[in-house]
Amino acid sequence: MTEVAANVDTAEIERFSALAAGWWDPNGPSRPLHDLNPVRLDYVQQRLDLRGARVLDLGCGGGLLSEALARAGAKVTAIDLAPDLIEIAKLHLLESKLEIDYRVQDVAELSQSEPASFDAICCMEMLEHVPDPAAIVHACARLLKAGAPLFASTLNRTPLAFAGAIVAAEYVLGLLPRGTHQYARFIRPAEFASWSRKAGLTLEDVSGLGYEPVTRRAWLADSTAINYLACARKPGRPASR
Repeated sequence: MTEVAANVDTAEIERFSALAAGWWDPNGPSRPLHDLNPVRLDYVQQRLDLRGARVLDLGCGGGLLSEALARAGAKVTAIDLAPDLIEIAKLHLLESKLEIDYRVQDVAELSQSEPASFDAICCMEMLEHVPDPAAIVHACARLLKAGAPLFASTLNRTPLAFAGAIVAAEYVLGLLPRGTHQYARFIRPAEFASWSRKAGLTLEDVSGLGYEPVTRRAWLADSTAINYLACARKPGRPASR
């Protein structure tokens, strides 16, 4: 097998590893992820029957979405390059009693060892933290079965996103540790669409993701000016499960 280099920023791994201990605290440093998780899951469930589906949670962190997917009936493989987060995710299974295949593994390596093996991939709040997000989309395309969707959520590169996700969330409200986001790595929907198209995927939907941190309310929104969710699908007829 050809050896592949990991598409990773070690500073980002260290930053998120530092959050591991409080990952499952709904009022802790991962609070926004807890609040957004039900909306992300609902977005997936509107487009895919999760019962019996083999789903990859890419950049799974401590397992918030992984467990939600598994609870909805999916057979979940979840990967991250932060060993501390994977350890926290595995430990939480002792409480949740769910079955999830957690791995410290790079998606490019996985795409070589298990091509065309997933009914869906979820890549939430991850693309804006890697040096080459287009390569992540290409690896996902290789991992998807025919007819399978890639679900992604990320931040748009707009002044409003800078004000909301960095200035307000990190410096004013303290919802996230300072330095969590780098504005230059925010991704415009047109960029995600271009990467998907070049990877052989068809973009089906882009929806805004609204979040009100005081009331902790999250919802699908018309505006994609700050956060958004997207669904891109691999062409072909899905095989029966």
